Amino acid sequence: MNKKILFIAACIIAYSLNSCSKKTNPTESSAIETTKTTDSAVVKKTIVKPKPRLTTTPKVIMVTDEGAKKTVDGRLYYDLQGKRYWRNNKDGKYYLYNKSMHSDDAFKAPAKKT
Repeated sequence: MNKKILFIAACIIAYSLNSCSKKTNPTESSAIETTKTTDSAVVKKTIVKPKPRLTTTPKVIMVTDEGAKKTVDGRLYYDLQGKRYWRNNKDGKYYLYNKSMHSDDAFKAPAKKT
């Protein structure tokens, strides 16, 4: 009786181990291509993903000062497509931010009149 129980337990363990090892993964070609069968021929369809559009950011924009926002120190800026443009006090145009603006006097706040 004891041998029968051990034999049955060993068979159950062997079966469960064997069934776990039969995992299958789809091949790369079957994930990419979809096949459709008809009566006379096999037609393959490929899935094409659209390319993302790349937009260029302009370096200089011209905006009226009413549309711009003002910082605490008095400088004007304008946000466009997630980019910040700062006003040049000499020519009135808005330039895309770069590090050289910190040292340029044209991008600093205008002098306050007292």
